[in-house]
Amino acid sequence: MDLKWLEDFVSLAETRSFSRSAELRHVTQPAFSRRIQALEAWLGTELIDRSVYPTRFTQAGQVFHEQALTLLSQMRETRALLRGQAGAANTTIEFALPHTLSLTFFPRWLQRIAARLETASAPDALSVPALNTRLRALNVHDALLSLVEGGCDLVMGYHHPSHPVMLDPARYDMAVLGRETMSPFSAPLGEPVPGGGEPRHALPIIGNSEKIGAAGQGAAGVGATATASGSGNANARAPFLAYTLNAYLGRMTAYIIANTPVPLGLEKVYETDMAEGLKAMTTAGHGIAFLPHSAVADELLSGRLVRLDAPGSGPYAEKLTISMEIRLYRDRLAAQNSDAHQALISRVWEVALAEAAEVSAR
Repeated sequence: MDLKWLEDFVSLAETRSFSRSAELRHVTQPAFSRRIQALEAWLGTELIDRSVYPTRFTQAGQVFHEQALTLLSQMRETRALLRGQAGAANTTIEFALPHTLSLTFFPRWLQRIAARLETASAPDALSVPALNTRLRALNVHDALLSLVEGGCDLVMGYHHPSHPVMLDPARYDMAVLGRETMSPFSAPLGEPVPGGGEPRHALPIIGNSEKIGAAGQGAAGVGATATASGSGNANARAPFLAYTLNAYLGRMTAYIIANTPVPLGLEKVYETDMAEGLKAMTTAGHGIAFLPHSAVADELLSGRLVRLDAPGSGPYAEKLTISMEIRLYRDRLAAQNSDAHQALISRVWEVALAEAAEVSAR
């Protein structure tokens, strides 16, 4: 049996889609299907119920899923032991989280957690070991898959009801750490004005000459620029800086656009899976992007970016903004181990819960 077969099967359990798992595992769908069939042949039983759609496991598949997770976890622990990393692993916590959170929320959050660990008294009166961390910046799906496959200790990610995180609550603990807000932004027209200003690009409304974010919003043709955002044109299109389809923030952007009270005139001119990349392109004046507020705080303050649906900006104020939870996850089954590594993870988890409760109460 090939270890890749187990990883394939766990990926399929997460996505319930052969095509999606094949993409994530960087193989063609026929090759991925053959590997699942090879696993079934090795086990001597069918794991996938092929009489129904979407993908569903047989009873044997459901039983084997838990065993596959355990086997993968044991293999990784054995590898770490043989590589002589067991000692360091006891005091190193592996985090997996999206790129944007790794640059915005996570550094300050970890600083607060480390400070609490240093000042808190351990239950057994012993000092808390130094908090060493290793971070893997992944998209939301791959970060969660890493937790399921035993590749990390804690996962931090976004959550929105329109795209919920499908982790079994009986197996995985969850804590809400905070919130992230996402809105459309443009570079300013002319020199930056701290705290505000007129945008270089406003959002055209299809079939209407009004533009969301333009100066004097609500009056047709006022405040538009002589760019692709054009004014006074019911068929105008604004240059749209987009996320790739596999990015969670891309799905959130699609949700915002699909639920706006009016149809927006957008023409995609650039695509990336990195919010920081979109921010750089937006501040350079290339178009409009939907960005997390935590990633653009300095640019908003200095006027290098303008929020198009800012409060008090007109009839569409805050209509293109959504709020997402920032969540932390851990494997409850792994937490039941009594080794020093899991004890440290549990301590961090407890401190994170305490801090989250204080933030929520403010």
